[in-house]
Amino acid sequence: MEYSHTVRQALEFGGKVLLITGGTGSFGNAVLRRFLTTDIAEIRILSRDEKKQDDMRHTYQERWPQHAGKIKFYIGDVRDYRSIAPAFRGVDYVFHAAALKQVPSCEFYPMEAVKTNIIGSDNVISACVENAVKKAVFLSTDKAAYPINAMGMTKAVMEKNVIARSRQMLPGDPILCLTRYGNVMASRGSVIPLFCQQIDEGKPLTVTNPDMTRFMMTLEDAVDLVLYAFEHGEQGDLFVQKAPAATIETLAQAVLELKDADSGVTTIGTRHGEKLYEVLVTAEEMLRAEDLPGFFRVPADNRDLNYDNYFSKGNPAFGRIEQYTSHNTQRLDVEGMKRLLRKLRLFGGTC
Repeated sequence: MEYSHTVRQALEFGGKVLLITGGTGSFGNAVLRRFLTTDIAEIRILSRDEKKQDDMRHTYQERWPQHAGKIKFYIGDVRDYRSIAPAFRGVDYVFHAAALKQVPSCEFYPMEAVKTNIIGSDNVISACVENAVKKAVFLSTDKAAYPINAMGMTKAVMEKNVIARSRQMLPGDPILCLTRYGNVMASRGSVIPLFCQQIDEGKPLTVTNPDMTRFMMTLEDAVDLVLYAFEHGEQGDLFVQKAPAATIETLAQAVLELKDADSGVTTIGTRHGEKLYEVLVTAEEMLRAEDLPGFFRVPADNRDLNYDNYFSKGNPAFGRIEQYTSHNTQRLDVEGMKRLLRKLRLFGGTC
């Protein structure tokens, strides 16, 4: 993708205001860092954790004192519309990253996932409409494609609702679009920091199923897609990041070799809600997906409910279309996994 690690001026964010929900998380921080040194006027961080906000405030004041004044912090919970509405006043662009995303937690507390991932994202849409936001990009996950767990199910409904509400928008209303990702390495939900901690403590690495595959991408690569969505996204678009994949066994072996450790690996069995492999684009989506360098664009199905107005003989290609999964994408071996890991700060890189 052509965005590299700078925000292109074509995005025209100069003098604009960007709001990041869930901005204290790893993804929100990555988006913030990408915009911080540009001529954007203000970046608002909306979250419910005042401790993380305070830590973040001090970190940016120390590392980027000349730019830290652009960052404004708002306490609010996306579940409560009244608590977030003030943060949206005067905002031009929104990146919605707030979510309940730990799979086991969502399995044990599915209604909490409903409140945050479905109702919370709908509240964000309403706030965007009420405050004439130009464009909002919603962060989704591979677990929303053919979901089997509560986290994926609630994210799938979020996607459906974003697309449904995008159909209701009039000219001049906010443009709503989505980005969907696989495993973002070393993010809060990634197993890589856990592996590093286990090595530091002299413990064996714990894997649930060594044959399980997961997509592997860096935060910087993922942020590139957000920038593309802000510039090119149309109403209801879904952008999906292409990525290589690796088995958990390969990942564990690569981490051990990079850490020069002999801790070994212990298999503990599949956790609640885990899948053997992840799907990033379903077969149904692949039928209408636009295959672009580095990602897929899946436009919204904008037919209405008057199906008798449409005539179709069916698509004979449907039975031959293959979903895009962590089992059939490019598969990394240990050396390939190590090259990717070296990009991470955990292993001396910059991502």
